[in-house]
Amino acid sequence: MLGFVSLLMDVSSELIHSLLPVFLVTSLGAGALAVGLIEGAAEATALIVKVFSGALSDYWGKRKPLAVLGYGLGAISKPLFALATSSGMVLAARLIDRVGKGIRGAPRDALVADIAPPEVRGAAFGLRQSLDTVGAFLGPLLAMGLMVLWANDFRAVFWVAIIPGFLSVALLFFGVRDPERPAGTPVLNPIRRENLRLLPRAYWWVVGIGALFALARFSEAFLVLRALDAGLPVAYTPLVLIGMNVVYSLTAYPFGRLADGMSHARLLALGLVVLVAADLALARGDTWPWLITGIALWGLHMGMSQGLLATMIADTAPAALRGTAYGVFNLVSGIGLLFASALAGLLWERFGAAWTFHTGAALAAATLLVVLLRRS
Repeated sequence: MLGFVSLLMDVSSELIHSLLPVFLVTSLGAGALAVGLIEGAAEATALIVKVFSGALSDYWGKRKPLAVLGYGLGAISKPLFALATSSGMVLAARLIDRVGKGIRGAPRDALVADIAPPEVRGAAFGLRQSLDTVGAFLGPLLAMGLMVLWANDFRAVFWVAIIPGFLSVALLFFGVRDPERPAGTPVLNPIRRENLRLLPRAYWWVVGIGALFALARFSEAFLVLRALDAGLPVAYTPLVLIGMNVVYSLTAYPFGRLADGMSHARLLALGLVVLVAADLALARGDTWPWLITGIALWGLHMGMSQGLLATMIADTAPAALRGTAYGVFNLVSGIGLLFASALAGLLWERFGAAWTFHTGAALAAATLLVVLLRRS
């Protein structure tokens, strides 16, 4: 059920986000640096808010009310994109949307970890991620069809996103229940120093790797801009996220299952090898074979790594602090993502697209080296 909630919200969000970089550049006159700063600030906001929502869900012992609030904010932000007349208005809409994502993210992940039996936790996270990603390619597919049908009317397409957004909130409200907190479970303030010390070193290692991942993997908005540079017509730019998310969706659940019986460090290293290959292909993405290969490899990397990192947090954090653990993980990753997206935009404007992706490959290779040294 949580997977289908995510699916509907992703249809709503990606219907807009698959067109947003092109809308900013072609309709509002923004540059690549502005796109990078907006995307970085929006995603970092979401990840930072997760700290507080995750800790509150641990203290409260309830995950669902915060998830409903977060999905609700995501739904009510959608009309603002259709009304936007400047980059500042787009930024405001993105921040509201991402605050909602931040509020719902850690409680939802903690809820999955609470419900799923430990022996199939990787499969559970992979399944939710897979359904989420189905929405992430249905949204751009719908966006592309409507852009063709309505002669590139961005605002008309953005209004349609309201419908699946509010359906997502309704499904969560009526279809999901919080598990009862076991009797005798102490009520803790998770952010107190002595409670944070309960998070083991293995958990903090995952947090560090997550931060390096975020630095190496900037916003997918730059994949869309790469395709636009390669000559893809505006109406068909959602094909980039459709292709990436089809691969992501098809691989997230199988790799989640694989994570239940395979060394997490080894699977993480393989995912980083794929990310390096994706960046190198996209650096040469002014020709279609390289562009398509890079997009597909990017989706494969996401399928290999995103559910895996969520599983590793669940496996290394105490059950009573899971919401806080996801929140802190996402705070650190959010700071990395903010810097990564700003750096990607700056490199793009100063030196060109190839520099952006070559830098991403170098950062991914450095992260791979850290993982390999840890294994040895």
